[in-house]
Amino acid sequence: MTDTPARLLKLLSLLQTPREWPGGELAERLAVSPRTVRRDVDRLRELGYPVEASRGSLGGYRLVAGAAMPPLALDDEEAVAIAVGLRAGAGHAIEGVDEASVRALAKLEQVLPSRLRHRVSALQHATVPLTRGDGATIDPQTLTTLASAATGQEALRFSYRSGDGTETKRQVEPYRLVSTGRRWYLVAYDLLRADWRTFRVDRVSEPFATGARFTPRPLPVEGGGGAEPEDAARYFARSMAGRQPELRLDVRFRAPAEFVAARLPPTLGVPEPDGEDGCRLRSSSTDSLEWVALRLALVDCEFAVQGPPQLVAYLEDLGARLTRAASPGNGPGNGPGHG
Repeated sequence: MTDTPARLLKLLSLLQTPREWPGGELAERLAVSPRTVRRDVDRLRELGYPVEASRGSLGGYRLVAGAAMPPLALDDEEAVAIAVGLRAGAGHAIEGVDEASVRALAKLEQVLPSRLRHRVSALQHATVPLTRGDGATIDPQTLTTLASAATGQEALRFSYRSGDGTETKRQVEPYRLVSTGRRWYLVAYDLLRADWRTFRVDRVSEPFATGARFTPRPLPVEGGGGAEPEDAARYFARSMAGRQPELRLDVRFRAPAEFVAARLPPTLGVPEPDGEDGCRLRSSSTDSLEWVALRLALVDCEFAVQGPPQLVAYLEDLGARLTRAASPGNGPGNGPGHG
């Protein structure tokens, strides 16, 4: 292999497998001399790839963790696997899958050859995900289009369906994507309304990057106004607080704080230790009453709700319904008011 750039990429692809490669085996794979392998390894080190060499008859080369993340050389199968995995995670607002995952997917799909893009789409369309049911399903292509436009500071056009079903056309300057753990939202400046807006991504359709570049405007948030993710998070939290009534939660769990925190969405807050056998959650939420009640029940331990009153009342009603559902002879047509 006489083409040096192609040989370096091949060498890099080999070294990125989790094993140590003897110099002689690398030379044979690349059809070059061991001396050329040593020179190529030095070139990779100059480019920032931390290649470690071991001495001796059994010594060889391997890629180790360095101070920075170097570019990866992926073969076709690896690229398809990563793209499908990122799409599956991005398409459902799963806790822990945030904007960074969408940015990675946008970068990968931008350079995927058409033959691999077709394979990724075919796999995606042929797969039926088993979801939790408390989040909205999103077209990953919509997410990557929004993420690419926000990163590239490029104006967007799209159709938007409001909560009452009204369809409108929007032209915006996209700022940031925000994931709540159940849904994705786009924080953007609406050019037609000359104001900032928050859009639910599952209600966005036909997004189109116009090619028009813009300089990001300062967000109307206290203590911010720059281009930091924290500014978008603060603006989003404030805009959501104005739309839904706030629930001030006061809940005591009969389980360690670490146990409860691992089973609660981060958006509901962090419980604090309270006594030897439990912990207490004091926080605020603008999520729906029904969703909060179900998430508390899914912690899978004894708990007592001190407030708010409407949550206590809802849990009492839900508990009564669940008790009737578990009682023999209490089918859908045998409850109160039927028969």
